[in-house]
Amino acid sequence: MKTRRLLALILFLSAVSLLSACSGRSDDIMQDGYYTAVMSEYDDNGWKEFLTIYVSDNKIVTVDYNARNSSGFIKSWDMDYMRTMNAAVGTYPNEYVRTYRVSLLNWQNPDDVDAVTGATHSHITFQLLAEAAIAQSKAGDKQVALVENPAIENEG
Repeated sequence: MKTRRLLALILFLSAVSLLSACSGRSDDIMQDGYYTAVMSEYDDNGWKEFLTIYVSDNKIVTVDYNARNSSGFIKSWDMDYMRTMNAAVGTYPNEYVRTYRVSLLNWQNPDDVDAVTGATHSHITFQLLAEAAIAQSKAGDKQVALVENPAIENEG
């Protein structure tokens, strides 16, 4: 009889420790679904950056990152802007947007995404947006997160 009680107690304590270990890390688990973060204001060039991730099985599986102006026109579609930016700094929205998206998919961590020379401002806002979207996914909050624009000089 003592052996059964001891065995039952050991099994109970093991189950409790397993359950508490699993629940203790739930804040690090991304919930499945789409999560979006948007800059709160337009930048000096009239663009408002946004990022949407799709999470499945605690992994980012798609990333949409770009910017739009007040009329809804997408930055990477603006040929004049791309030509001007490329001539001035050696990169353009279509290039760095793809680079940042693929890097986040590969690394799964915005801190591991390297900046593209000439698109430093967009790199910083990309990281802020990605961090906000990931935080939303960990909270399971599907509301659009508004992110304050950093007070830095606008490059790209």
